This record gives sequence, C-alpha cells and structure tokens, in this order.
Amino acid sequence: MVSHSQPDRRWLTAHGAEQEALHGRAAELTRSHFGRRVFVRGVVEVSNHCRENCHYCGMRRDNRALARFRARHDQLAELLIHHRPASLTDVNIQTGEDPVAVREVVVPLVRTLRRETPLGVSVCLGTLTEALYDELQAAGASLYIIKFELSDAARYEQLEAPGTLAERLRHIRLLAARGWRVSSGFIAGLPDQGADDLLANLRLARELPLDGCSVSPFIPGEATPLGHAPVGAVDAALNCMAALRLLRSEWVIPAVSALNLTGADDGYQRGLRAGANLCTINLTPSEIRGDYLLYKRERFIMNEERVLHAISAAGREVSRTSLAEHWPAKPLAIPVLAG
Repeated sequence: MVSHSQPDRRWLTAHGAEQEALHGRAAELTRSHFGRRVFVRGVVEVSNHCRENCHYCGMRRDNRALARFRARHDQLAELLIHHRPASLTDVNIQTGEDPVAVREVVVPLVRTLRRETPLGVSVCLGTLTEALYDELQAAGASLYIIKFELSDAARYEQLEAPGTLAERLRHIRLLAARGWRVSSGFIAGLPDQGADDLLANLRLARELPLDGCSVSPFIPGEATPLGHAPVGAVDAALNCMAALRLLRSEWVIPAVSALNLTGADDGYQRGLRAGANLCTINLTPSEIRGDYLLYKRERFIMNEERVLHAISAAGREVSRTSLAEHWPAKPLAIPVLAG
C-alpha cells in the first residue's frame, strides 16, 4: 500500500463497514512500515506552571485554584534510572509552558538520562527561545513535541491557544530545520468543529516537516471556559488517526490516554488498530500527578500493565528499538525564525 497525497473528507465521516475498512487500511500500512512493533515510552510531568491561558486546559494561568508544582531533578532521576518499567525504550519530559522549569529541572534531567541510561529522550515544553532549544538538544534530547492544536487561526486566537498559530508553525519549522525530530498534534471534537475543520487540520499536518502527529479527542477540562462542553466523539479522533496513517505511512502516531476518557473502554486498543504505533506509560509521581490538570483530576492512567495488555490485545508487540535509534540523525540547517 502507498500513502495518499491528500486527505479524503469521507475518511472523517466513515462508520460501520466503511470505518472498519478505513482502519484496516491504516493498520496494514502500519504493519508494512513498522511490522508489529509498538514503541513504548514513559512520561514524567515536571511542572504545571504555565504562562498560557488555553480555554481547553486546566493548567491555564487563570486557574488560580490549582496548586502549582515543579518536580525535583533528583526525584525524577532516581525514578527513571533505577525504577523505570522494563518495557520502556524512551521517556518524554513534559511541562506547562514554564521556561524556569526547563532551565532548572529539564535540561539537567536530560543530561543525567543521556549519561546514565540508554533511553531516547523526547520533550514537550511549549514555545521556547532558540537558545533553550539548542541547550536541550546539546543535552541529548532528540524529539520535540509541539502541537498546533487546530488549523483555524481565528479560532486558535479565540481559544487563547499558545501565542498565535503563525508563531507556533514557525517554531515547528524552526525545530525541524535545526535537526530536531518533531511531532505535532491536534484536537478532534472541539465545540463547533466540523468535518471541514478536521480536514484542514489533516492538510496542515501533512504539509509540516513532521516525523509524527497525534490526535486527541476533546475532553472538557476542569476550571476551563469549555468545562461544560460535550466530550468529543471517539470515532472522529480514531478516523483522524487512521487518516494520518494513510497520509504518512512512516510517521510515529501515538495512542493517547484521552481515548479512554470519551466513554469508550476500548478506545486505546482501537487507536492501535487504527494506525497508532506508540504507547505512553505515565510515570509522574502520584503525589503531584493530580495537579497536572490537562482534563480532570480523575485521569485514566496508562500504567505498564494497561499498556502491555492493550498492545497484546491489538495483536502487536513491544519494540526494543527506541525512537532515537529508529530515526537517523538529521542534517543541521540554520533557519530564519521570522516570516
């Protein structure tokens, strides 16, 4: 099978036998490129301080009731060096948009992990300066996760998503040009979002210099302006995931834990059957995890047992190759950020 050059609107509304066929095509493309392998990484959520005010995120700066934290380097290093699950090949270090935590905790932690472990290191830290990007890369991180969230610039501004859409896209291109592997992502099922909006998201993702992309079903978050909006339909997110695979057979596409927050108990497994090839185990210490408020405090935590069960149930197997090993080094270019 071959990848498609452009998304088809019919993919987004597929249901029943049409959806089964769509997901089957995506699964076949995944197998042809990756075999049965699924990458397994851990995530540690280092800080819930955030300078942004996104309407869909509980960590938004206007949530004054949230207890803010920054995890300690030594606590996370001990966990990841000596107590990480055996199935992990990679770790993702994630924060709200908090440059202080990046400088004080994340950069030293990346250095420690590259020195003491064979783990591939990904980071999801928001929009930073070029100097901080370079410092993180020099420390040993190789994949930067920076989601564009939605492709409609006016709606992006209305939802107070980070900065402006144009700025976000400039940083995605900047990171790719400076030698990072870059993964992005968008939300499916936001209020008033239709098939044409999702189609535009797919087209934008297809045009960006990415190595992976995620789709997160919209989950109304606590203490947010969208807290009373309906949950996004899991089928829309799954169809978008399958569409991404049809557009880019070589991409790494995560199955996200939010798939299980839509009311679909098998959402995560369905993600793996619709073209996903990456699972994430949450390793954030339990005493701070509840305050990393992406959606709700009652989170669906993907521990190692749940991840391994989902992989097995989908007829897949754990990759022993890390994401960092999977991708060859990229040539470095010196880009211009403006434009």
